[in-house]
Amino acid sequence: MNKINRVAVIGTISSSMVSFRGSLLADFKSQGCEVFAFAIDYDADTEAKVKQLGAQPVPYHLERTGTNPISDLSSTLQLIRLLQQYKIDTVFSYFIKPVIYASLAAKIAGIPNRFALLPGLGYAFTTTLEQQTTLKQRAVEIVVRQLLKSSLQQNKRVFLYNPDDIEEVLQSKLVDPQKVCRLNGTGIQLKDYPFVDPWNSPITFLLAARLLVEKGIREFAQAAAKIKPLYPHTHFILLGNLDTNPGSLTEEQIQNWTKDGIIEWPGHVPDIRPWLKKTSVYVLPSYYREGVPRSTQEALAMGRAVITTNAPGCRETVKDGVNGYLVPIRDADAIAVAMTQFIKQPTLIASMGRESRKLAEEKFDVCKINAKLLHEMGLT
Repeated sequence: MNKINRVAVIGTISSSMVSFRGSLLADFKSQGCEVFAFAIDYDADTEAKVKQLGAQPVPYHLERTGTNPISDLSSTLQLIRLLQQYKIDTVFSYFIKPVIYASLAAKIAGIPNRFALLPGLGYAFTTTLEQQTTLKQRAVEIVVRQLLKSSLQQNKRVFLYNPDDIEEVLQSKLVDPQKVCRLNGTGIQLKDYPFVDPWNSPITFLLAARLLVEKGIREFAQAAAKIKPLYPHTHFILLGNLDTNPGSLTEEQIQNWTKDGIIEWPGHVPDIRPWLKKTSVYVLPSYYREGVPRSTQEALAMGRAVITTNAPGCRETVKDGVNGYLVPIRDADAIAVAMTQFIKQPTLIASMGRESRKLAEEKFDVCKINAKLLHEMGLT
């Protein structure tokens, strides 16, 4: 009788485990694996949802954005104990900090099968707004790159989402080329994000993201400020919470935009789909080191035209002039020009939206993406 493969999926926040990795947990289970979902902030609701997916929730401690070596060492030691306690055979870690510490912990714990996913290279690989970094940021980048190199070498496969990230890790010699495997993104359960005819009255532009400077929030607001006086009935909606990341905007900055009538800010919403239904065009002017933005994949699936930057990860979601427009990073004028195209030619909203759905079906079907991942892990 074959031994059951005990798989640990190690991430950060539990809501991400459910919403971004839920299909993967279920697919591991469908292959006969016993699945353990490691996250840092479980509550009764997310624990129940993970159990419904057939996995066992395992809480552990990790500071998402901290650089405290004592805390990180403590997290690594805890992971070693937990991996041994649950007799794990396979570790699949994702996001930079879990990849670093779970990979090293799995090696020390003697776990034979180790796999890592970098859904994006994140803050340490992102040029700041002023095109320069502080001494502290540079030091963090050097440390992160060295830790990544040490940890990625411990994995059988390293999954990345776009060619720019692959080029970065290979040029930086962070991982052996033969270990690298590209996936198209997290993927979307297309049946859960059905095509919906776009919303044209009033024309509405939506941005949903963590409220980081590098997500292009400021440029979105600046573009909205240019459009509003010319087309006052146009709506601009910003969804998302303030963040502990070093690049986070302040509440005062966002409140100033709302007081001036430039944007609407409902804050974080648990489900983006009702908002996408009432959206004409989805906008993500990011220059953060995205993998392939999940929010844009959701917008594509529901048939929304997209304005995004010609930047790593983002450019994978738009065929310029077909399902939307690619604009330069940090360019509010270019965003405003793209928005004006849709305002002046509203038929583009529907025609490009249909092309977005086609692209979602071709590239971002989570069933196809997970099938490739499981195959690369030797589970199918």
